[in-house]
Amino acid sequence: MDDRYGHDVLAQGWRDVGKKVIPTQEATRDLVVEEATTGFCGAVIRVEKKIVTLEDRHGKLRLFPLGPGFLIDGAPVVLVAPKATAPTQRGRTASGSLAVADAPARVALPSRIFVEGRHDAELVEKVWGADLRIEGVVVEYIEGVDNLAELLAAFSPSATRKVGVLVDHLVPNSKESRIAEAVARGPYGAHVLVVGHPYVDVWQSVKPARLGLTAWPTIPRSIEWKKGICQALGWPHAEQADIARAWQRILGQVRTFADLEPELLGRVEQLIDFVTVDNAS
Repeated sequence: MDDRYGHDVLAQGWRDVGKKVIPTQEATRDLVVEEATTGFCGAVIRVEKKIVTLEDRHGKLRLFPLGPGFLIDGAPVVLVAPKATAPTQRGRTASGSLAVADAPARVALPSRIFVEGRHDAELVEKVWGADLRIEGVVVEYIEGVDNLAELLAAFSPSATRKVGVLVDHLVPNSKESRIAEAVARGPYGAHVLVVGHPYVDVWQSVKPARLGLTAWPTIPRSIEWKKGICQALGWPHAEQADIARAWQRILGQVRTFADLEPELLGRVEQLIDFVTVDNAS
């Protein structure tokens, strides 16, 4: 006989009786989900610090906290960080090179890579830092190339003390191209390689889609470029600290070489080869 008084309503788990359990789903790369509140639908491109970044079919990026509030094929899920798995093969560095596990940094070579500014140096370090430490290559920023000839004279490049220089806006008939040509004709030309990308600033070497843009804004020459970019994107730009924060926002979207334009990638690889190929032990 059914005992309607036999069930203990205060037994453990009584609150969950009849509740619908929402399944969890690991936020693996390329998983397509919809954020229920905003309706934003996109593929997972990264998970970091309990934040998932989604990219829609137009290349627009949105960041959301992991947890409930997501849909897959219309069904609710709780999005969680992927479980760490043991690597089954050698990993790769941010530049795409095969990673060397637990390798100590080499003693720095006498050769150097010069870049124009702090932002250039930070970007090179983020993508190529592991490779440069393996090779023993130091990157220095020189705050522009106007005094490059004087800096080279002080450094005294030679066959075993080479210098590679990465220059912004290296296009025909520019000031930068004239400086590069003068260095090539100068006394250290055989031991110095000046290459560059076509962008006004290294910011533009980050693919615009990583910031949810279809293209970088065009800034009139009468406006300081970085401030103009921040203004066009609706970011604070009144002070130098605003510019620094804007750069960190951009740099934060760079994880690997795939986030950068090929016009920069090829030039940095060229410089690394130039300063290391004859110094390899």
